[in-house]
Amino acid sequence: MEAAIDRIMHTYDLLANRTAAASEEARRKVSAYIQTLFEAGERDPHRLTVCGLTYLRQLDGRVDPVKAGYTGL
Repeated sequence: MEAAIDRIMHTYDLLANRTAAASEEARRKVSAYIQTLFEAGERDPHRLTVCGLTYLRQLDGRVDPVKAGYTGL
């Protein structure tokens, strides 16, 4: 589980330019999320990584087209 969290944070840090405090907050949130998935029975580290990256994208609004800046015009 810890390896998946490290991989998530390493990958996400490459994609997003954040402060150290924001990165720590993201790590705390994604760790709790991954812990929940792990306790629910998910053991595949690759799947945990994908789920964690998706979760972080949802948190910062990259999945929402309006938050991402798409206006439809």
